[in-house]
Amino acid sequence: MDIHNRSRIHWACRRGMRELDISIMPFFEYEYDSLDDNDKALFARLLTSDDPDLFNWLMNHGAPQDAELQRMVALIQTRNKDRGPVAM
Repeated sequence: MDIHNRSRIHWACRRGMRELDISIMPFFEYEYDSLDDNDKALFARLLTSDDPDLFNWLMNHGAPQDAELQRMVALIQTRNKDRGPVAM
């Protein structure tokens, strides 16, 4: 996925589960542009994961086996927590 095609990344952020939308969309909207290209690529790679896996990882019901994906999940959780609730 082209990390500079913001509309394509935005589309990939849209998931079928509200819980995922609440975690992923605000991160994309508020944080994506500040990521370096490596983290943008990592975020895009995370978006290729299945919804049940993303749900489990973002809700702390498990972790990805890949250490880099673990780092991205932690970054999403931390930045969302630091920013506080965002109306959707």
